[in-house]
Amino acid sequence: MDNIKHLFINRFKTFALLSTSMAFCIVLLMLRMKLTHSFFYLFLVWNLFLAAVPFAITTYLLSLPKLNKFALLVWFCVWLLFLPNAPYIVTDLIHLQLSSAPIIWLDILMVSAFAANGLLLFYLSILDMKVILKPFFKDKLLNYGVIFILFLSSFGVYLGRFLRYNSWEILSHSKYLITDILNMIIQPYANKLAWLFVLLFGAFLTVGLLVFKNLNNTNKNSL
Repeated sequence: MDNIKHLFINRFKTFALLSTSMAFCIVLLMLRMKLTHSFFYLFLVWNLFLAAVPFAITTYLLSLPKLNKFALLVWFCVWLLFLPNAPYIVTDLIHLQLSSAPIIWLDILMVSAFAANGLLLFYLSILDMKVILKPFFKDKLLNYGVIFILFLSSFGVYLGRFLRYNSWEILSHSKYLITDILNMIIQPYANKLAWLFVLLFGAFLTVGLLVFKNLNNTNKNSL
């Protein structure tokens, strides 16, 4: 309990800003629903909830005084399973093609706000997991591991956006998922657009993490 209290006090500003930012997203969505009488973008709330799951997991793990390796491995696998849901919201920008001209500015603002929150939760969770794993791995190996996770998340986003797989379908539809993944690996040229997405989106996430990390360090040093 003391560890949870200490963590909450240390991260109060982060929690407050995240709550405010996510509340702003909901306000924009409610305004859009009021103006259009449409519930089309209501799925963004669910997507934002899924995006918060990895951050909730790493926050919980940081609150624990001690974590054995087996428990950490289990939590890490669950975390990795849900992690692509956070940057996935960026691809919801694809729905803007369905927006009507008079309110497209509101749709752009709203979806971008949800996407920004998804990325923020993603990067915070990545940095938290790096802190959690630091006692078990050397810094160089950990840095390479983070880059690998970024591109793995990009691959997960592709599976979700274009092949329409959900995180839990690794268990419920594992046969079809494995078949599609093997098909992409065995026939890379036939799936070149898929791999182009994975590489470019992975590079996008990598650059974003570098910027976020450096800005975060700069702000801490200026305090």
